[in-house]
Amino acid sequence: TYPEDIDNERLILNQLISGDIDKYHIEKRYITRTQTIVWGNLTVSLIQEKERGNPYCLAMIENITKRKQTEAALQQSETQYREKAQELEATLNELQKTQTQLIQTEKMSSLGQLVAGVAHEINNPVNFIYGNITPASEYLQEIIELLQLYEQHYPQPIPEIAEHIDKIDLSFLIEDFQKVLTSMKVGAERIQKIVLSLRNFSRLDEAAMKPVDIHEGIDNSLVILQNKLKDKPGHPEIKVIKEYEKLPLVECYAGQLNQVFMNLLTNSIDALEETFQINSEQKPTIWIKTRSINSTEIQIKIRDNGKGMSEAIRNKIFDPFFTTKSVGKGTGLGLAISYQIVVEKHRGQLNCHSTPGKGSTFTIQIPIKSAITLPSLA
Repeated sequence: TYPEDIDNERLILNQLISGDIDKYHIEKRYITRTQTIVWGNLTVSLIQEKERGNPYCLAMIENITKRKQTEAALQQSETQYREKAQELEATLNELQKTQTQLIQTEKMSSLGQLVAGVAHEINNPVNFIYGNITPASEYLQEIIELLQLYEQHYPQPIPEIAEHIDKIDLSFLIEDFQKVLTSMKVGAERIQKIVLSLRNFSRLDEAAMKPVDIHEGIDNSLVILQNKLKDKPGHPEIKVIKEYEKLPLVECYAGQLNQVFMNLLTNSIDALEETFQINSEQKPTIWIKTRSINSTEIQIKIRDNGKGMSEAIRNKIFDPFFTTKSVGKGTGLGLAISYQIVVEKHRGQLNCHSTPGKGSTFTIQIPIKSAITLPSLA
């Protein structure tokens, strides 16, 4: 008998001899004369015959070595396959993470090209128009003064001139032309603000961490999303309520953090649009709240009163390529990238609390000062 099996068999044998059991069945190891280990299936029964007086044991042994070797080989294979499966799962997760990062890098690169194009193709012509509005206003004023002098010295113009004055409604034309110039100035200023917001949003020239104004980043994102927030056919205006506390400058990758704000706000807008299709009485609203948690961390909360989500969906929203949106509307990368930026790049936290029918709240928590300088994602 194999040494490690002796105590176990002795215990069972004692139970047999004492009469507690009338037989037992065990699988045990034996050592042959050649020191080879073999497995046996041992069955021992206690036999009592009146003629023979004393009871005796009857044992039967079946050689199960091949079966045990097969079981051991299967168990080893199963362990190896399980380890391989774990390695493959880890590799897949790493590949998804790398793919997400590559897509993020490509998106930021494309955004940089877009911003450069906007700055060149839109900003310069707009500055040209804006720069000429002031001289045009001055020229108009001089023409008006000249017309007033003519009216003062020639109060009764010839019939042809009087007829043309009535035809073009000169008084209205002078008054409205001034309004046109004013509206052109307002429009040009609006375009300049949008272009500036795009440049501040991307911050592509800032590869390193720098102290920035978090509120400025949020406001720039809201300017870019203004078209999705305003009232238009199909859904009402989405009201934005800002509750900003005074925050210190935060050391971060501004362009990347601005993208997080954009992703979270876009997510809320999409949820509110879907909610309005179900309940047209709902007044879509987004609340943005910022505060200092302590001397080392700040918190940003973005909450909406949309349709919310179940716990099963909430547990997957930060997984790469997971989306509940229709084909063509969502890639499943926005929240995954946001999580990577906040947690991995800024050593912060990004959490979601949501209840079906009661909206969702995304909470960002990041340190004010970076503990370590990390490579930029873009």
